[in-house]
Amino acid sequence: MTTLTSTTDTVTRDALAVLQPGFTGTSAPEWLLRRVGEGLSSVGLFGRNIETPEQLAALTAQLRAERDDVLVAIDEEGGDVTRLEVRHGSSFPGNLALGAVDDTALTRAVAHELGRRLAECGVNLNWAPSADVNSNPGNPVIGVRSFGADPHLVARHTAAYVEGLQAAGVAACTKHFPGHGDTAVDSHHALPRIDVDLETLHARELVPFRAAIAAGSKSVMSAHILLPALDPHRPATLSPQILTGLLREELGYQGLIVTDAVEMQAIASTYGIERGSVLAVAAGADALCVGGGLDDDSTVLRLRDALVAAVRSGELPEERLADAAARVRALASWTREARGAVREPGAAAQEGTAPGTGQNTGIASDIGLVAARRAVKVTGEGAPLTGPAYVAAFTPVANIAVGDETPWGLAAELTRLVPGTETDTYNGNSEAPAEAALRAAGDRRIVAVVRDAHRHAWMSEALDALLAARPDTIVVEMGVPQAGPRGALHIATHGAARVCGQAAAEIITGG
Repeated sequence: MTTLTSTTDTVTRDALAVLQPGFTGTSAPEWLLRRVGEGLSSVGLFGRNIETPEQLAALTAQLRAERDDVLVAIDEEGGDVTRLEVRHGSSFPGNLALGAVDDTALTRAVAHELGRRLAECGVNLNWAPSADVNSNPGNPVIGVRSFGADPHLVARHTAAYVEGLQAAGVAACTKHFPGHGDTAVDSHHALPRIDVDLETLHARELVPFRAAIAAGSKSVMSAHILLPALDPHRPATLSPQILTGLLREELGYQGLIVTDAVEMQAIASTYGIERGSVLAVAAGADALCVGGGLDDDSTVLRLRDALVAAVRSGELPEERLADAAARVRALASWTREARGAVREPGAAAQEGTAPGTGQNTGIASDIGLVAARRAVKVTGEGAPLTGPAYVAAFTPVANIAVGDETPWGLAAELTRLVPGTETDTYNGNSEAPAEAALRAAGDRRIVAVVRDAHRHAWMSEALDALLAARPDTIVVEMGVPQAGPRGALHIATHGAARVCGQAAAEIITGG
């Protein structure tokens, strides 16, 4: 393990300690190892860094050879947002499916199994769960990532998720404080604004965060959203009134405060990442997430130097930076102690129970499929398939959090159960998608797969045309089922994870 060099002064080490950068590649680049040796305390992983459980375990071991207590973070929500299984789809349904079942013991078990797999690969901080109350059904970025629209339902499942994840030795990061559910804008692209009064905020948005704090969430992630009732000038990530006044002082939270990615346009296009990072730490943030889009050494150095310069100029109090770094190191110490109760990284891969092995058997490793099956809601009494079908997948543009690398739908699972089934994908730019689907289907029964049909007029119109021509069409909604059931058989999966598709395919075939 590398010893911190004496030439790296305390302020510089603290500035490195509060960064959570990403990188490119499936092994740690030399520059990253060098920064870890100089004091970098955290590293963020994304889908681009992960191929197999064995490779991921080797990567995390490589990082810990430099610093035994390094925080290795990941954005692994399960469901639509997966990094562990980015190429195949998740073995776990997401939050909306768990909320639809409304069994906190099940949510706790799913989170524990997900945490176990992360821990066995050497990951010890998960940027999850989403505690956002999806009160705006048109929300373009939360949707199925939320447990639902009822604050108290979201609260009890957020607490259960935190408990399950942390019982596996992985720190939870409850997000996006103080609540991203009532937005019509994706903060990856612009700065959302939520115009609610304080009474509404306390009765709705803050209820799940209070539950997460009571459950002992080790970290909380801030949202890049403007709430004029609390701070009319700065988004939550940069607001002392929100991070220090509300979260620390009013809610009494003493764990690590992590920012959402500072290169998101809500911050980058308004303040710039250097200025935004300084303002975030000054406001009360302890760790800066960066690396989903910026993933090189120069970004780390830019942010490190901006923080150091702010301390030197007196803009950022040295004690505030030192306090932030101390909170990062305290969480790192907790994860190292928790790791003692978890098997060494790589054990999962050897036993064939890690994500992506295709050998998940037994109640613990199959809990995701169990949950997905329980989450399905079926309306109508259409006859099951008796022969090959035609799957028309009406596909919206994926938001950045979900990404477009991860396959979704049910065509692969349905083809496995009914050989000869074929599929095509249609989007908002497709010319006459319903007519094209009807031509391609021929006399085969049509399975129309949609995702948030209520948010996409073209998708709803295509469904209308299909059902008018072929009333026996099976409709599978894999997003928020806001539009209501239609079709001879309507299946709401409450998410687009691979296991959600499997659960729907089983119903379609009468399994």
